[in-house]
Amino acid sequence: MCGGFTCSKNALIALNILYVMVGFLLIGVGVYARAASIVTNLPIVGGILACGVILIMISMLGLVGAVKHHQVMLFFYMIILFLLFLIQFSIASSCLAVSSEQRQEFAEQGWNEVSDTTRKQVQDNFLCCGFNSTSSVPDGSCELINKQCCAGSDVENCACDPCLTKLEEKIDYAFKLCGGLGIFFSFTEFFGVWLTVRYRNQKDPRGLPSAFL
Repeated sequence: MCGGFTCSKNALIALNILYVMVGFLLIGVGVYARAASIVTNLPIVGGILACGVILIMISMLGLVGAVKHHQVMLFFYMIILFLLFLIQFSIASSCLAVSSEQRQEFAEQGWNEVSDTTRKQVQDNFLCCGFNSTSSVPDGSCELINKQCCAGSDVENCACDPCLTKLEEKIDYAFKLCGGLGIFFSFTEFFGVWLTVRYRNQKDPRGLPSAFL
């Protein structure tokens, strides 16, 4: 039965190595989500990015504490990991719970805050004009793009589609991906808290005087 000191120690070390990989995975997902949405201001996705970085730092603390059976380091590791669990679970839940209208509001806010150069790059890449049908577009800003969109078309007053229609699917996918991964890995953090509590209360069989220091 795996319930002794050595087993708990090895399990905690392995779990923290997993956290390092999870941290890099969350960073990669966050970077992809931002790249996929190009210019949209997605603070929830940014929160997933921050959790990935913090998780890597915390896992290093947990690794050292587990190897040395250091009570103080394990205590702070346990507290910080539990707080991270609450934060990551809340952010991931928000990613899944946010409505389509709210996602569009986030995207429009980001569109309005970026520079004209960035907006032009997005319009050139996706062959779109303006954010949505109600947003104002400066005169002449979409003239060249409209010629590309309407090449070979006989429609009078032909114009490119708004950029929202081109970006909406990518934004929705980014939110769902971040939310799903965040929920799954947040429960591994809760398991890590339980395992740390168990490991701290176990006596080192070597009987070192510093075992509980």
